[in-house]
Amino acid sequence: MKLEFHKIRRLPPYVFEQVNRKAAELRAAGADIIDLGMGNPDLPTPKHIIDKLCETAYKPKANRYSASRGIPGLRRAAAAYYDRRFGVELDPNKHIVATLGSKEGFANLAQAISAPGDVIIAPNPSYPLHTFGFLIAGASMRHIKANSPEEYLAGMDKAIRHSVPKPTAMVLCYPANPTAQVADLDFYKEAVRIAKQHEIWILSDLAYTEIYFDDPPPSVLQVEGAMDIAIETTSLSKTYAMAGWRMGFAAGNERLVAALARVKSYLDYGAFTPVQVAAAAALNGPQECVVEMREIYRSRRDVLIESFTRAGWEVPSPRASMFAWAPIPEEFRHLGSLEFSLRLIEQAHVAVAPGAGFGEYGDGHVRIALVENEQRIRQAARNIRRFIEAGPNNSEPVISAGE
Repeated sequence: MKLEFHKIRRLPPYVFEQVNRKAAELRAAGADIIDLGMGNPDLPTPKHIIDKLCETAYKPKANRYSASRGIPGLRRAAAAYYDRRFGVELDPNKHIVATLGSKEGFANLAQAISAPGDVIIAPNPSYPLHTFGFLIAGASMRHIKANSPEEYLAGMDKAIRHSVPKPTAMVLCYPANPTAQVADLDFYKEAVRIAKQHEIWILSDLAYTEIYFDDPPPSVLQVEGAMDIAIETTSLSKTYAMAGWRMGFAAGNERLVAALARVKSYLDYGAFTPVQVAAAAALNGPQECVVEMREIYRSRRDVLIESFTRAGWEVPSPRASMFAWAPIPEEFRHLGSLEFSLRLIEQAHVAVAPGAGFGEYGDGHVRIALVENEQRIRQAARNIRRFIEAGPNNSEPVISAGE
């Protein structure tokens, strides 16, 4: 009997788990951990969305199995969102399928379109599922260094020409997780041109499109001809602070949507109907709550950049997303992102996400999430200042457990 399963052997240890485990140990010992690691929204879900969930949950029929593809009202709401936000017209019955968050949608999309031996192009660094979703499906990855959209595109043609067999799909993710980079419409036009030239699919992750601080980020589906080859997954998790609700949708090419819907039909009955009804209410209802949350993230971003800079850590200001992508301070860079993150949580009681967890090209950075209030961010900066002043050779905590 084999002691390891084939798909499990293809998955490395989850880097973030080491930081999470250390955080749990320190909390158990009484430490106050300021957790800027996981992108787990701390803001409340807007009241009108919760009210719709409760109202629907009292209806006996709502407790039955739901629709795997998504209830019609939710798919219509998603289509209306694309129309008003991007000027893209979609048929709710052909171009949209509801998902259990963007992560499940992307993972099952990988299962739907990938086979052993297929090659998928993905940015590096990028969200782990953009690689491991396809590895689980049996495909192989061709990574392109992507510290900016321009760098990703610059390496695309060479990667396609030198891949055997030819790639079947490329992954896009803008605003980017973890780098917080933003792509413009010209980027998407070039991506569509390349994809059409080489006859490959575009799989776009749009989870952070409503958390922006400059111009609203575009959708690849705005590009003429993109509907022939592209699909986007998105989520209500960040936009409406509904991460635990697990609700999102995929939109785009009819063939890709149908493939995803077919795989899902064998695996789930869809999200709890009241959650889907509440999601439709979120998309159709007043959007002032989205503006308010966006401004809270903007304020937190500004506080983080200002306070961390004064602490001695230069962090570039992100234009979008709920993250900052921070180069490890020069004197600590030799440690690598995992060791740096472990020392930061052990000595300063501040948790961040090691860049190595997002790919080999992320190892010189860490991702910092804007999921604590401004007071806590300033406290993190004070702890970090003492950590930096103590230097990389220090092995003792720079704050006491009760501080």
